[in-house]
Amino acid sequence: MSIFEKHVFVCENDRDPTDPRGCCKARGAEAFVSTLKKLCRESGLKDKVRVNKAGCLDMCAFGPVVVVYPEGVWYKGVTAADAEEIFREHILANRPVERLLLRSKKG
Repeated sequence: MSIFEKHVFVCENDRDPTDPRGCCKARGAEAFVSTLKKLCRESGLKDKVRVNKAGCLDMCAFGPVVVVYPEGVWYKGVTAADAEEIFREHILANRPVERLLLRSKKG
């Protein structure tokens, strides 16, 4: 077993629909995870890139939220379509996707 080169955590926290913070799961996090896992698998990166569902990452207002390590790069408001861009640009080319970056708890 090898150590992963990248580890991607995707918030899939599921809250009650009445919670004012909302939740990443209801905003499409599952589709993002599914798409990113598929891209990694199809590209032969399953042993190099680990995509994990995570509980709350405490950035609810910006969800779905993703963090990529070891870089510690945070993304906000991601969609399944964004998974393809993050895969191509960040996972393959090591270039964070600027338009999706979450720079602080203020956005």
